[in-house]
Amino acid sequence: MTPAARISAAIDVLADLAAIRRPAAEALKDWGLKHRFAGSSDRAAIAGLVYDALRRRASAAFVMDADAPRAVMLGMLRLERGLDVVAIARLFDGSRFAPTPLTEAERARLASPDLSDAPAAIAGDYPDWLDDHFARVFGEARAQEGAALASRAPLDLRVNRLKGTREDAIAALPDLPVAPTPWSPDGLRLVQTADARSPAIHAEPAFIKGLIEIQDEGSQLAALLSGAKPGAQVVDLCAGAGGKTLALAAMMQNTGQIFATDSDKRRLAPIHERLERAGARNVQVRTPRRESDVLSELEGRIDLVLIDAPCTGTGSWRRNPDAKWRLRPGALELRVKDQRAVLDRAVALVAPGGVIAYVTCSVLEEENGAQVRDCVARHPAFSVVPPQEVAGALGERAFMFARSALPTAEGLLMTPRRTGTDGFFVSLLRRT
Repeated sequence: MTPAARISAAIDVLADLAAIRRPAAEALKDWGLKHRFAGSSDRAAIAGLVYDALRRRASAAFVMDADAPRAVMLGMLRLERGLDVVAIARLFDGSRFAPTPLTEAERARLASPDLSDAPAAIAGDYPDWLDDHFARVFGEARAQEGAALASRAPLDLRVNRLKGTREDAIAALPDLPVAPTPWSPDGLRLVQTADARSPAIHAEPAFIKGLIEIQDEGSQLAALLSGAKPGAQVVDLCAGAGGKTLALAAMMQNTGQIFATDSDKRRLAPIHERLERAGARNVQVRTPRRESDVLSELEGRIDLVLIDAPCTGTGSWRRNPDAKWRLRPGALELRVKDQRAVLDRAVALVAPGGVIAYVTCSVLEEENGAQVRDCVARHPAFSVVPPQEVAGALGERAFMFARSALPTAEGLLMTPRRTGTDGFFVSLLRRT
């Protein structure tokens, strides 16, 4: 397919999403099934165009003074891809499979894109109903923080200390331009271009042998900041597919015991194969059962409960740019209720002197600081560990990390703009 034909296809997918509210991945899959002639590089390029258009949907529509799929694509090519009017006109030339030629009005808009008068939600490319929420956390910097959340995320890997060192992993990936991440001592980063196909990490011998896992640096840091120690008794209360469980097992050097569970046993399904591949031998998976509490005998005995809390996912918009436009206020209310319930469950498990590590991939105060304050008010035996002490888990990187992240009275907030990671909030609550 020609570059112009790929743009036409991406506009068609955006039109599909405008007509039917669903994940972009589903619309892209349906397009691929209907157009089997498209090769893998074509599908990757079309997906890149669609996701970039979704990242900049609000600002692109503002620049073009229209929110139709074609207008959003044009605005994105100017704002995100940095193409000038001449380059865009070559793609929109009306030739076979290409979009129709630019109108004079479109040329004028593309010639002088201006976001200086745009409201913060437009300049930051986030839903307007979230503006008050963003203002509460970021103040005057909310547009810049939103724009960073709309940027393209790198591919991060975590080196499994149970199988080798970061140097071993770099040597095992000679064909991938990976480099150490700035904060995590176990992280490697691969920055990709917009049209690039994702590398087949799962086919790499280093992955198959358990030396590396795909995990954003922010998620790695959340596990590190929990302070899990060798020999400890740990519960991963919302383990899901086990990403942080594996990180904890490596931190604990396969000693002590980790009890991994989740309210939805379907989310736990991948964890067994991942544990075997990683060589993690100190993990018990507790599959939830309707008729009994699989953690009841652990109450009051646990040193660390990690809560990777269910949340709105506002911190992961770089990886799921369509999700922000599908998010509704009702989802926030539901997640806050879920978080309250899982915190109350964790409280019962913690031994005296033990800790709850509360983690979200959200930047919203309702899910972060407010949730922690509410928990401490309900359970006065718990107190917040000062953020500077939390950052201490990063050793020599602790001081600079604490300055880069956004510290609050309740914890540390990572954002793409501040720490170069996905948005993560981490708070530690110690039982006195």
